[in-house]
Amino acid sequence: MRTIVHTEKAPAAIGPYSQAVKAGNFLFISGQLGVDMSSGEIPYDCTASQTRNALNNLESIAQAAGTSLKNAVKVTVYLTDMGDFAKMNEVYAGFFPENPPARVCVAVKELPKGVSVEIDAICLCED
Repeated sequence: MRTIVHTEKAPAAIGPYSQAVKAGNFLFISGQLGVDMSSGEIPYDCTASQTRNALNNLESIAQAAGTSLKNAVKVTVYLTDMGDFAKMNEVYAGFFPENPPARVCVAVKELPKGVSVEIDAICLCED
């Protein structure tokens, strides 16, 4: 059985996909961009801010499903420039100070809306 998860506290899907899908004890959260939900803007000139916003959006979706990024088991980070890895990693480390999830970071040619970072996550749900 699967359940679609949606919250107004994160950007709406910009295509035929769900913000997240809960299946069994796992929550699969779609890639999130660095949209600042308080303003609706994307800080195009700052990968660190985009990273923070993307992680905040992931957390909002996780909370809507009754879990948290603290329960993330796998995260994927997509960067358009690996030169931004250190900036992204510094912000990322603040969200996972202990027992971080497994992670992969890949360079991509481009991302939706011209952003520099996109992040998705798989979290464990405590039912």
